[in-house]
Amino acid sequence: MRFVRFVDLVVVAAFCSAVAVGGEGMGPLRVHAANRRYFQNSGTGEVVYLTGSHTWPNLVDMGPKDASAARFDFTAYVDWMAKLNHNFIRLWTWELTTWNTSANSENKIHTCAPQPFARTGPGNALDGKPKFDLTKYDPEYFERLRTRIAAARERGIYVSVMLFEGWGVQFAKGAWEGHPFNPKNNINGIDGDTNGDGKGVEIHTLGNKAVTAIQEAYVRKVIDTVNGFDNVLYEISNENHPPSTQWQYHIIRYIKDYEKKKAQQHPVGMTFQYRGGKNEDLFNSPADWVSPNNEGGYRDNPPASDGRKVVLNDTDHLWGIGGSQEWVWKSFTRGYNPIFMDPYDGEVLGSKLDARWEPIRRSMGYTLRYTRKMNLADMLPLPGLASTNFCLANPGKEYLVYNPAADGASITVELKAGKYKYEWLNPDDGEVASSGTTDVEEGRREIEAPFEGDAVLYIVRE
Repeated sequence: MRFVRFVDLVVVAAFCSAVAVGGEGMGPLRVHAANRRYFQNSGTGEVVYLTGSHTWPNLVDMGPKDASAARFDFTAYVDWMAKLNHNFIRLWTWELTTWNTSANSENKIHTCAPQPFARTGPGNALDGKPKFDLTKYDPEYFERLRTRIAAARERGIYVSVMLFEGWGVQFAKGAWEGHPFNPKNNINGIDGDTNGDGKGVEIHTLGNKAVTAIQEAYVRKVIDTVNGFDNVLYEISNENHPPSTQWQYHIIRYIKDYEKKKAQQHPVGMTFQYRGGKNEDLFNSPADWVSPNNEGGYRDNPPASDGRKVVLNDTDHLWGIGGSQEWVWKSFTRGYNPIFMDPYDGEVLGSKLDARWEPIRRSMGYTLRYTRKMNLADMLPLPGLASTNFCLANPGKEYLVYNPAADGASITVELKAGKYKYEWLNPDDGEVASSGTTDVEEGRREIEAPFEGDAVLYIVRE
């Protein structure tokens, strides 16, 4: 077998810097007709790859005493994302009036506001503030939805609107005492704790028709508020319990049925159910997109995406707070859309702009730039074409290969005969370290990176 070695490559300028992307013609999205690993712009047909950071208080303010005193600077947040070349966030909701972080191995008690439901009274809830009227809505919450989705759109960022939140209801200390469906917190006589165990997790099942009716009315209110935006997706609930499966399926179908009557239709997602949920429940759902747990290798060695669903591979469901630069590129070359649970300013959990996570943030932006260079609609995860087993390719036309540092500098790639342009990206600093052209004969070709450590090789037929 004859080997061709790319050596004496020409050093070129740094990988293109972040470019502000306006929101014109962003969508709305639908699953790509030909490559169901990704979305497409339903207006232009252009393939859309999603990646970016998300953080807990990006919709509901969370502060140690008064949530309004810890108002989240959303403008600074999306400006920061745009500089990193990110284009997706989960817009977090929080169903509780507080968040005790002891279950997150920290020692904070956050007050959380605004909530979707209006606090009208008469009478006070358990937190000393007016009780909720579950038939009325807080204008601030829904105006915030509109303005933050609009601000994200101006920067070319898609937003998944989280409708419910299940982790806190299950695990946060004092959760039920702070939930609007606790009978001591609302004026409507609603008691979501149907089994009387003081936890109320049954609200995320179909066992209480009165609760489900209130939830459906709230979902309609959200859709009425945001349907006109083309940069919207929906997520049913963050990390709800496994018994919520049929309830989540119901809400997915409810959204799709309700939006049929609207000007626009948006993708709906279902994410990992904690604790003990099964990824097959996600893939068998009526959702358009899913976020799995680490079952099957999504953390360290993701299986090649089979296109059953668009998969947003989310560190939140793999580590909580965690991940690595290597994980980003492995996910990308296996046909996924990687997103990062980011501590960001450290006000809720973690540390402020912790440098440990900078490689993840930067590499997500680098992957998005490559999707804008390549014909992603025709690219498939084809591990067998590269010795590293991390290869996104349209054989004979385009190849993007990731080489983890542990694999050494030399890789082999199965190429079809032709003349190719190539470039080596160093994901440590975002620089294209070298580039050039070469003629190759058909077969496996050995290629050596011009630097040590992680490397990305992009090859495109001239």
